[in-house]
Amino acid sequence: MIYTHNLEIVAFQIGKISIHWYGLMYLLAFLGIFFTLNIRRQRLNFASARLFDIVIWSFIGAIIGGRIGYMFFYQFMLFLKNPLILFYIWKGGMSFHGGLLGVVVAIYIFSRVEKLHFLDIIDFGAPAIPLGLAFGRFGNFINGELWGRPTTAGDWGIIFPLAGDVLPRHPSQLYEMFFEGIVLFIVLWLYSRKMRPRMSVSAMFILLYGLARFGVEFFREPDRHLGYLLGNFLTMGQMLTLPMIFLGFILLFLSHRKYVLKQ
Repeated sequence: MIYTHNLEIVAFQIGKISIHWYGLMYLLAFLGIFFTLNIRRQRLNFASARLFDIVIWSFIGAIIGGRIGYMFFYQFMLFLKNPLILFYIWKGGMSFHGGLLGVVVAIYIFSRVEKLHFLDIIDFGAPAIPLGLAFGRFGNFINGELWGRPTTAGDWGIIFPLAGDVLPRHPSQLYEMFFEGIVLFIVLWLYSRKMRPRMSVSAMFILLYGLARFGVEFFREPDRHLGYLLGNFLTMGQMLTLPMIFLGFILLFLSHRKYVLKQ
């Protein structure tokens, strides 16, 4: 079956103000992460006031880092021509990898201010991140952006008008929502239910997200102004994800090695 993407991007209007579905997805991501971490807080005896601060710091870091990362990784030449474009957030453009780095920096600063262990906070919050990613990717789908590559069969897929053609394409946003969001959330939630060595939960998130993103990128259309970075194979998303996979393996090994030595 072939469908044409014609979803309305505006959820509702209040006077002359339009409330977009994508903005609501950010709100749902915030609430979902907050309530998920609140469940973990009760089990790990985290103070409720600190939980709210952690979520706020993380979202600020994600937004700032996501925007800077997008301009640096995907639009660097455009940024050099007009540095002020960094602040044109209404034109869109966010990078997950930049957002993740922004969260790490924000949490590090927060841990120093509050005199908490940095890795404890990261391990505490990691299982909830995929839930936010799931809402974000669904927002991408509603917007009809970040569409997939054409389906090889040609008799099924979704036609995305913003792609500028009538080719049936993979709904890669939904693939990412499922694998990087729902599946990763379930796996990390179950993994973190038992006491784990410090740094192992966050290492597992880095590793599994990297593997999921690398795989789904084979169904996602590369950014047209970048194309493939290695022949007809690697995209920018995959190039940025490879270090995550490597780092995840190393951190997971180190966390368990350190744990064994302590016993």
